[in-house]
Amino acid sequence: MRYPSYLPKADFAAQFGPAGFFFDYALDAAQRSVLFWDVMRKRGNQYRTHAEATAPHVLSFTPEIVLDGRSLEKPVNYALARIIPPTGIEVDEMRRPFVVVDPRAGHGPGIGGFKADSEIGVALRAGHPCYFIGFLPEPVPGQTIEDITLAEAVFLEKVISLHPQADAKPCVIGNCQAGWAVMMLAAMRPELFGSIIIAGAPLSYWAGERGKYPMRYTGGLLGGTWLTALTSDLGHGTFDGAWLVQNFENQNPANTLWTKQYNLYSKIDTEAPRYLGFEEWWGGHVSLNAEEIQFIVDELFVGNNLAAGRIETSKGEALDLRNIRAPIVVFCSKGDNITPPAQALGWILDLYDDVNEIRAHGQTIVYTVHETVGHLGIFVSASVARKEHGEFSSNIDLIDALPPGLYQAIFEPRTDETIGGDLVEGDWIMRCETRTLDDIRALGCNDAEDDRRFATVAKVSDINLSLYRTFLQPVVRAMVPEWTANQLRDAHPLRLQYELFSDVNPLMAPIADLAVGVEDERRPVAAGNPFLALEQAFSQQIVAGLEAWREGMEALSEATFLSVYGSPLLQAAVGIDPSDTKPHRRASKTGFHRQVLQTRVDELKAQIGNGGLREGLARSLLYVAMASGAADERGFAAIRRMRNAEDGMPAMTLAEFKALIRDQFLMLVIDEEAAVSAIPRLLPAEADVRREALSSLQQVLNARGALSEEAERRWQRVIGLFDLSGEPLAGPASEPRKPTPLKAVRRAN
Repeated sequence: MRYPSYLPKADFAAQFGPAGFFFDYALDAAQRSVLFWDVMRKRGNQYRTHAEATAPHVLSFTPEIVLDGRSLEKPVNYALARIIPPTGIEVDEMRRPFVVVDPRAGHGPGIGGFKADSEIGVALRAGHPCYFIGFLPEPVPGQTIEDITLAEAVFLEKVISLHPQADAKPCVIGNCQAGWAVMMLAAMRPELFGSIIIAGAPLSYWAGERGKYPMRYTGGLLGGTWLTALTSDLGHGTFDGAWLVQNFENQNPANTLWTKQYNLYSKIDTEAPRYLGFEEWWGGHVSLNAEEIQFIVDELFVGNNLAAGRIETSKGEALDLRNIRAPIVVFCSKGDNITPPAQALGWILDLYDDVNEIRAHGQTIVYTVHETVGHLGIFVSASVARKEHGEFSSNIDLIDALPPGLYQAIFEPRTDETIGGDLVEGDWIMRCETRTLDDIRALGCNDAEDDRRFATVAKVSDINLSLYRTFLQPVVRAMVPEWTANQLRDAHPLRLQYELFSDVNPLMAPIADLAVGVEDERRPVAAGNPFLALEQAFSQQIVAGLEAWREGMEALSEATFLSVYGSPLLQAAVGIDPSDTKPHRRASKTGFHRQVLQTRVDELKAQIGNGGLREGLARSLLYVAMASGAADERGFAAIRRMRNAEDGMPAMTLAEFKALIRDQFLMLVIDEEAAVSAIPRLLPAEADVRREALSSLQQVLNARGALSEEAERRWQRVIGLFDLSGEPLAGPASEPRKPTPLKAVRRAN
């Protein structure tokens, strides 16, 4: 829309007074409308180009295929790719590799490396080699979730073989759906993992708070998973991922129906590149085999069987998440209505009775809870990538070396006044504080009545699915040939919205020419224009109305669910005792593990008096640090000296250091007094060696500043145990000094 040549170039408001405000706004609104529809046209064309690609993805990095899953004994549509570092970024092949696994939950691959500030980007900048596990739009006929899991095991074996000198096994990041898939593999093959980061992954789908996060009620309100089977049959054995994307969009009608589009319209001069970049991924729908999606909804979304240990492999082996030996980092957010904190962390309550049981299984679990970011922001937000994902990448060694237990990662901004700030890089300092299961419960958890309701849903789902398969499925399959399935797929509303506004539609042809003219003569309205303010107020009213509608529907859905599945008659009819207060999804325990644990306890007790200066230093450090119940990256940056090589002496590997810390910590847990009293027997006789060692320990404790009263008391006891014959040594709260080399420590060992 060109600017009228017969009108002056100055603002209408300046030429025509108050009436000019309307003319200014009308011209701007018309120009924005043309540009908006041109972006919609570009989006449609982009969708078609993306869909026609052989292996579409939205990675902003260059991938190099290492292993194609279609070539495996049991072929799958997955592949392992190496990420080529961009110019200016160097990686250290000796550092542990990072492997990012993207979700196959309706969208295509690449969201983990969508932009420079992403999970892949921050790992590369931290110096780690990076790999990516992606997938093709269409599944290999007959592939199952187990086949994919076994293929990913082959991929990790390949990564490990490519980095034989790396300081640890790979750190694997699983986003959303890929998170629980990674956990399944880690339970099957724990030896393949150095550490695990799961972001926005619903491992405990039943969990949640009343009045929030209604998506967990969907399975019950739809009568179970029979609709999934029907949808797969309508797809001729293939489930269209566009239905999953539509489920996500239905959770936020205000954003889906208005906010996303209005944000583009109102910022049309600057917003188009970001909008089109995101839409390329959002509209890149992929498919799943009927067997795959049915497993997912039956075993996880309705059955909630993973955390309860009720999923078995084709060989009859139960998947027990307690088999995982690698540290597990869980990233979730209170603003995530798809995978809220309760669903991301509730599996811990299903598996363990208390933190000591976590320690008994040798597991380290670290979680962090963002206050506001939404589900997609966990993967695509640049600020989240720079902060949380960046800190995890930079401090993965710290996480790996934490003693067994449950921790929450806290992030504090680093300033010029931060004590020990020179020990770390970046804008944030990560601290891991010990937590109990009550902290997880406080995030929202079901009571016995809710558990009975969801157990009833699982029973009803099994019944309805059996009825569908017996009476309707043969008829549906006979009536839907492949060509009909393809037509239904193409007619999906989410696909049509792209197709209708692309160049395929002849009505869109004039838009491109009009947009060129508008761009040449673009005249945005002034920010203070009253009609622009009215437009924004109108938009806010629309959003408020849609939000009110959403809240009303969510309240109605929850009330319906609670009423129907809380019925004692229905519960009794499907075999659920309405008076039963026992947990319905707790993982079983075995006597064998208790025997193994007791053997391990006896071994550690026998070793309390064994070791040298390294063991003594580690035990002393842990004894003091346990008073605060936190591990700080500044302290870990200082303690790295314990693993450095000097004067040709061999360094401790990360695995050796990790084993040292874990053993000494468990000794303190088993019998703290005996372990502390034994420290003098671990120290060398030479006073100067003990003095240098204690000075080095002081530097580690100095990193965070002043100690608490209890930590200071413990530090004074440690000084006495080192027996420096009354020679004074400043406490940890004193002014930090230059670190003392540990040459003498290594000579003593």
